[in-house]
Amino acid sequence: MIASTAPAGKGPAGKGSHRQTQVDPLAPLRAPDDPPWDVYLTGTVFLDIIFTGLDSAPVRGTESWARGMGSSPGGVANMATALARLGLRTSLAAAFGDDHYGDYCWDALEHGEGIDLSPSRTVPGWHSPVTVSMAYEGERTMVSHGHEPPPEEPAPECPPRSRAAVASLAPGVSAPWIAQAASKGTRVFGDVGWDDTGAWDLAALPDLRHCEAFLPNAEEAMRYTGADCPRAAAHALTEYVPLAVVTLGADGAYAVDRRTGETAEVPAIEVAALDPTGAGDVFVAGFVTGTLADWPLADRLAFAGLTAALSVQEFGGSLSAPGWSEIAAWWRRVQSVEGQDPAALRRYGFLAGLVSEELVRPWPLRRAVPTIGFRRSA
Repeated sequence: MIASTAPAGKGPAGKGSHRQTQVDPLAPLRAPDDPPWDVYLTGTVFLDIIFTGLDSAPVRGTESWARGMGSSPGGVANMATALARLGLRTSLAAAFGDDHYGDYCWDALEHGEGIDLSPSRTVPGWHSPVTVSMAYEGERTMVSHGHEPPPEEPAPECPPRSRAAVASLAPGVSAPWIAQAASKGTRVFGDVGWDDTGAWDLAALPDLRHCEAFLPNAEEAMRYTGADCPRAAAHALTEYVPLAVVTLGADGAYAVDRRTGETAEVPAIEVAALDPTGAGDVFVAGFVTGTLADWPLADRLAFAGLTAALSVQEFGGSLSAPGWSEIAAWWRRVQSVEGQDPAALRRYGFLAGLVSEELVRPWPLRRAVPTIGFRRSA
């Protein structure tokens, strides 16, 4: 396990720039006839309000004061932001309320992160979904509110042409856009959540057959396959999808590629975790980035694990998604740690060709604003 001396974010989230110097990980592969977008995704955008610096969980009948707070788009915006900050041209289809919350989320994603929202729409009279998250002792407690989603699907009938798409699979639900995207050559990466039905039946995930990769966590993978260990579960999943990636929490991640017979396992990076919100989304974004860049399987796993580890050292979902400045700063720091394991450093040696000193900025970056609707200076 590689040791990191990266400082954990503490205190109030301050006002700052969202955009930063980018690395284009796909630069060597780009051609004039490429799709206009690297990744397409769709889903529900929440307004996330995060309280930080709580000494303990709120106690019934009392008032708790937080030492800091931040506001940011959440929900599917966590994944979209993570992809965009890693330099991928990202297109998002979502519904936005016509309230101030919706305006704030739209502006933060389009202008703050450079995400394409042309497939998205504003819905008159629809209340933006809201989540309040309280982070303490490395855990989180969330309260959400939202109305029924608008009757129209936020995703267009024919999704835009893209290299890849990230699809959230749910039992018993088939999304037509997934098959449409796959038929156009889009590489679909399937994510999944907890099966509240308790059936854990892969046949109930009809869109899995359109996916190139499936990325469950260890518990989900074992329940879906009946395997008694996550590595066996990963191999079993390759009967349904070419590439299975199983996250192992503090033990890292394991992957099997049926097409090549290749397997890879990468241990986790040791960090002081403050808030796990959005870490799974960031892991998927890192793995998609490495896959589209045509990196070896082990490098993809290492990169995904690194981005997820960096994210849990900050509060919030999209707030904590790392960009190349954080990655460059981490790479510089870990090389200076006395007694660092040389083998562990070699595992991340592929970063040397991607990052440079020009990218390094003071870390942690403060991307959040503490409230909504600051007046812009002229």
